[in-house]
Amino acid sequence: MALLYGAERSKRHIAERTGSLSQFAGVRLMTLGDGVERGVRLLEFRTGSGLRFTVLVDRAMDIAECDHAGRAVGWHSPSGFRNPALHDYEGEGGLGWFRSMSGLNITCGLDHILFMHDDPACHYNYGPREVVSSSLHGRVGTIPAQLTGYGERWEGDACIFWAEGIVRQSTVFGEDLHLIRRIEADLGGDEIRMTDRVVNHGFYTTPHMYCYHINVGHPVVAEGARYVAPVREVLWAAHADDYQKQGVGYRTLPAPIVNFHEQVWQHDMAPDGGGRVEVALVNEALGFGFSVTTRKDQFPCMFEWQNLHAGHYAVGIEPSTNHVLGKDFARERGELILLEHGEERHYDTVLQVLPDSAAVSAAVARIEGVMLQPQEEYPAPTGNYPAIGSRA
Repeated sequence: MALLYGAERSKRHIAERTGSLSQFAGVRLMTLGDGVERGVRLLEFRTGSGLRFTVLVDRAMDIAECDHAGRAVGWHSPSGFRNPALHDYEGEGGLGWFRSMSGLNITCGLDHILFMHDDPACHYNYGPREVVSSSLHGRVGTIPAQLTGYGERWEGDACIFWAEGIVRQSTVFGEDLHLIRRIEADLGGDEIRMTDRVVNHGFYTTPHMYCYHINVGHPVVAEGARYVAPVREVLWAAHADDYQKQGVGYRTLPAPIVNFHEQVWQHDMAPDGGGRVEVALVNEALGFGFSVTTRKDQFPCMFEWQNLHAGHYAVGIEPSTNHVLGKDFARERGELILLEHGEERHYDTVLQVLPDSAAVSAAVARIEGVMLQPQEEYPAPTGNYPAIGSRA
């Protein structure tokens, strides 16, 4: 049965009360028409529970807006949902990525994540190309998808809204990686299911690195809100040399701060009995929150990003295939994923709005039932980077 407006309803019951399901919920294709966003195709999902989110077809099928019953979840930056035709990937010394950074989810990869990097290109067997130069967080996030389908699917009395697309990060004498992304949400549901396959379509042995930059804003992020996660060890902090300078720890959030400099941690997370890792941002005073559930075997690493500068004000949950020290570190340790022709990697992620105090409390209980995180705000980073796959 579908849950709609607080009651279980059959397909027939719903059909009897409207000429189209779109009166209550649905998914539809639209095009933005003004400013830097002009021409960007998006899919708007409405589940009927109060959950609404948009998928940017022309930006890697990433999730842009997300709100629930009029309350925002996804972060909007000053950059807007910029048309990828305006994007200069190599611009600003590799930091041009920030001019297109906005939305609930930004995909990083497919062959590079983290800061700028030059990698030997000998594996592409083309003399004039000596290095692969990568800018911040890779190319994929501003590549338009080929939209292969979207709509609604009934399974008995349950209805699933879905969309699927293919994003091709490809060049001559270089990588030919395809991201096949499927997004689903249930009629009456509060969760978004994102299933990705990254496939080497080419015939060169090709590196693969992958990360989601999942950005949550106000009112989930607010003074007193908490980062709740099964943290068994804090591995690294970008600001560890002056750890308490800004007066903001990893766990409890302040009000916006003028001239706040971003802070980033890497935590080692404990999975539950099914191999899943759930991380949440919760505003208990408001009775509102958001959680991200990934698989430890797919995303063994997890970063926490705080951008609490006034006018930005967001916190990022960032599951990653690799440690924060980057591609050279991964290669030296034998942890860099190398895909041969036809090989692929799978990623299964659930994004869930926690719409009330009961849902927030349940998420906190689930997470703390796996591992109680450090209660101090400034746990000392250990500098210990577990071998990928060594900690189940």
